[in-house]
Amino acid sequence: MSDFSLLEHASDNIPDASNMRFGIIVTEWNSDITQRLLQSAVATLRQYGAEDSSIHVRQVPGSFELIFGVSQMVHYGHVNAVIVLGCVIRGDTPHFDYICQGATQGLAHLNATENVPIINGILTVNTHQQALDRADGCVGDKGAEFAVTAIKMADYAWKFQH
Repeated sequence: MSDFSLLEHASDNIPDASNMRFGIIVTEWNSDITQRLLQSAVATLRQYGAEDSSIHVRQVPGSFELIFGVSQMVHYGHVNAVIVLGCVIRGDTPHFDYICQGATQGLAHLNATENVPIINGILTVNTHQQALDRADGCVGDKGAEFAVTAIKMADYAWKFQH
């Protein structure tokens, strides 16, 4: 395992988020994981200046439904970036592969065709423990990393649009 962390790698050049608005779409499925990711992402956005009134959280049932949730947030949420939080744990059937592939393709399409950066924060893991390790910081604090990526990409997009 690597102890590499995006936060350690890039903590000195994170833009001020005080004038940014963020959407967060989070799944209800595997909520013990996704709620940890959400708490960390929100805390990180606040740490870099985002106000609570500028952080809009919406829930969807599962990871495939994230695509529609993101589409709605992009079109009606008036946000500078959207963070997508989900967790898909491999099981005994190919359902894992279909959901991961479909969600990834859908989010990639939206990311390429919309003017708002979309951060894919769907954990795709083999075991529940692997998900916990990524949500609790044992193998990186993924919720915080997704938030930092959203701040950086919102800043990146703003520079091109203004």
